[in-house]
Amino acid sequence: MSKRKSKTKEIAVKRSFGQEMKKNWAYYLMMLPAGVLLFLFAYLPMPGLIIAFMDFKAQDGFRSDLVGFKNFEFFFTSEYAWRTTRNTIVINFAYLIFTTFFAVLVAILLNEMKGKLSKKVYQNAIFIPYFISSVVVGMLISDMLFADSEGGVLNQIIGLFGGDPIKWSTVPIAWPFIIVFAHLWQQVGYTSIVYLASIAGFDKELYEAASLDGASRWQRIKSITIPLLMPSIIIMMLLSIGGMLRGDFANIYAIIEDNGMLFKYTDVIDTYVFRAVKQAADFGTTTAIGLYQSVVGFILVVFSNWLAKKYDKDAALF
Repeated sequence: MSKRKSKTKEIAVKRSFGQEMKKNWAYYLMMLPAGVLLFLFAYLPMPGLIIAFMDFKAQDGFRSDLVGFKNFEFFFTSEYAWRTTRNTIVINFAYLIFTTFFAVLVAILLNEMKGKLSKKVYQNAIFIPYFISSVVVGMLISDMLFADSEGGVLNQIIGLFGGDPIKWSTVPIAWPFIIVFAHLWQQVGYTSIVYLASIAGFDKELYEAASLDGASRWQRIKSITIPLLMPSIIIMMLLSIGGMLRGDFANIYAIIEDNGMLFKYTDVIDTYVFRAVKQAADFGTTTAIGLYQSVVGFILVVFSNWLAKKYDKDAALF
């Protein structure tokens, strides 16, 4: 009897899967290139994680000697483990909080604008930085805005007020703020589009009813827009938390490069791994660090999803 039931259930699952594919084949076809890329770059290399437990040598390949957890031990007993982990979490947490806040703020402000032309102009103006290369942004910041010479834009402004030029490359505490500012400049406009699209889908009758009841613009934003936007905010934050231990490598390295004087506050796990591979080709340790990032990222996503589910079941990812 139980065998017959399981067989019937299996047939039902196959039928529903077939019906789903037949009904939405165009969407699945659109997803196919992204799915193939995800498989090639995220799942296919997974057997390579064995390198984290090897004294890997290129000439021996996967026949290199197994060393257990020595690669992890080397990283976690060094001074770099705490420093890079702390910097990665602090910088990415600042990314998460400030990007979310300013992206929501920009989306609400754009939504409240009445003129279509001005709305498009502002939207495009804040969206353009997203397409500028991180290398170009790094050069603008380190070689123009915060250049050590008197020709740097900030030093020129300081000079106008009678101050002495600052040698920015010797002020490490300032650079985490500079990195976060550069990230916000590039990402806020792009992220705000997601929230703006969500707001555009809200029921306009709610706003009309609130207006008839005498609600001000701020009261409508506070009582309607923000509560309805919360599920989107939570989902976007959950997606960002998964990559919290993977610093914005391109942005940070383009700005800091190999300036050792700034590593105390700006050296994140990804930049440390890049230098380790570039200088010593230590693939065992760097793979171990990558595995550590992935495991901690997975734990953060599961924990954050649990918190989101406590707040609102519909806002959780799974």
